[in-house]
Order: sequence, then structure tokens, then C-alpha cells
Amino acid sequence: MALNPKITDWRGQQVWLVGASTGIGRATASRLHDLGAKVTVSARSAASLASFTTEHPGAQALPLDATDAVAVQAAAQTLLQRHGRIDLAMYCAGHYAAMQSSRFDLTEALRHQQINYVGALNLLAAVLPPLQRQAAAGQAAHLSLVASVAGYRGLPNALAYGPTKAALINLAEVLYLDLAPTGVGVSLINPGFVATPLTAQNSFHMPALITPETAARAIVQGWATGEFEIHFPKRFTRLLKALRWLPDTLYFNAVRRAVHV
Repeated sequence: MALNPKITDWRGQQVWLVGASTGIGRATASRLHDLGAKVTVSARSAASLASFTTEHPGAQALPLDATDAVAVQAAAQTLLQRHGRIDLAMYCAGHYAAMQSSRFDLTEALRHQQINYVGALNLLAAVLPPLQRQAAAGQAAHLSLVASVAGYRGLPNALAYGPTKAALINLAEVLYLDLAPTGVGVSLINPGFVATPLTAQNSFHMPALITPETAARAIVQGWATGEFEIHFPKRFTRLLKALRWLPDTLYFNAVRRAVHV
């Protein structure tokens, strides 16, 4: 059963992707552009955004730092003044650096928090009022947050990253409970390993690694079928979802064995 209004026709849809200079965000923006959406991309790198708009005629760029609440609010107002609505807003900004407790770095941990979680809150503050107004008027309104399967349960080397993604998962669930009755769609995107500049830092084998383009297709398909949680690739994410139900002793032992294989 669909949990959200299905999005199957992107022609003329006003979509805003925050964190779209590389990786999943950029690939999804490209996919939506190809499907006829009116795409606006935001990120800190003005040069990367400029290259996107060059490659995708008609797309717009609004450079910003997602951790700057004033800048996010100003960008949202710019979009609303230009187009009158935001049909879908997607938060895909992210930061990752491996961390263990033996090398805990408070500054780096807080950087994860600011980019991965607080930035999403900044987007909420900017887009929730217009999305709710649109839904009340019977118009399209959808909010999508990119978290990670790393937020399901604790994983090695994810001391800074994992908790921020767990927070996003919980945030999306609460938002769905609040907003679904109003007509605002809420989706949670939990990727497995995707070949991006962030995962390129990993020195270990990444099971079921996929391209950003494959991830983008899975995301768009999830929106088309009205899913709440869009997770992929399923041959990997279903295993991690199953691990969530293990008792703590079994889970911790299984992870330790996997790490030392």
C-alpha cells in the first residue's frame, strides 16, 4: 500500500535539491531534469552547481551552505518568489569521516551533526510552511530526507556519522506521522554503499556498491510507488534491516565477526 501520494509525472514540477553538487544528489537532480522537472540545485560549491546547470539547460543554481539557516531561508524565499511553489524539497547534503572512540574528535563530530542533521532542520524551517499551504490547497507537496542504512544500528568506524543518520531516520518518521494526514508527502531515503566522493574514503570492501545513477533511479521509482522508506540496493539493505531485529548479544557478536573476517 502506498504511504505517500505517488509522483509519476515530473513535467513542470518544481524540485529543490539541497546538497546536489556531487553523488546521489547530483544524479537525482539529473534524473529529474531528464524527466521534465524544473530543477533547482543547491550546495556550497558554486562551480559544481554551475557545471550542472550548463549540462542541464533550464536548471537553476542557488549556492548556499546548508548549515546557515538564514541562507537556506533566503534561498527558499527566492524560489517561492520565482515559481510560487516548491513541489518537492530533498535534503541530500552529507558529510562523512570514519571515527572510532580511540580517536574521538569533537570538532569533526560536531561538523557531522551540523551538515547531516542541523542542515536538514534548516531546510524544514524554510519549506514546511509553504508545503503545508500547498497541500491544504490540494497542490503537490513532498519532503524527502537522505539518511543511510548506517543509521539502523551502530556500526564500526561510524561514531560521528551513524548517530546523525539515526537522527534523520527518526526525524522522517515523526514528520510522516505529523504531515501525512495533511497531504504533505514525506519520504526517507536509506542508501547502502554508493560510489561517491564520501565513500571513496573507505579502504574496506563495500558490499553491493552501486553508482549514483542507479541510486537515483531507485529513488525516483520509490517516489513513483509512494514509498515512505526508499532503501537500496535491496540485496544489501534487506540484510541490514533484518539485523535490526537481532538481540543485542547476537548483533554485536555478528558485527565483530564480520569486521574481523
